[in-house]
Amino acid sequence: MLSNTEKELIVQIWDKMIPVAEDIGSEALLRMFTTFPKTKTYFSHLDISPRSAHLLCHGKKIVQALAEGARNISTLTTTLAPLSRFHAYQLRIHPTNFKLFNHCILVTLACHMGENFTPVAHAAIDKFLSAFSAVLAEKFR
Repeated sequence: MLSNTEKELIVQIWDKMIPVAEDIGSEALLRMFTTFPKTKTYFSHLDISPRSAHLLCHGKKIVQALAEGARNISTLTTTLAPLSRFHAYQLRIHPTNFKLFNHCILVTLACHMGENFTPVAHAAIDKFLSAFSAVLAEKFR
């Protein structure tokens, strides 16, 4: 699904996002909650206001998981197995929400990366996010 060049590009992008993981992740989450209000259901017990500690913490976890997935893309299913089980069996996150978040993270990356978010980068990240979401949704029933 991904060429070696795309895999390298994906790793480079996520490695650059690690220092600003809280900002990228929380902004993407806030974008999702604003654009798709039904996704707030899973976070009703947390403060999801802009720049809240909960949003920053969860956003950072998401970006770190994406970066780890990028570094281990050839073993994505194994790497994400614990997250897949957790999201399916404990949190019971519907797989549609992963697709909604993908859109929001793409927009957030485009805003932060500016002209470095080339069509090639966009396509590679989109493919990666689709694969990442597919693995997370595997265990959902």
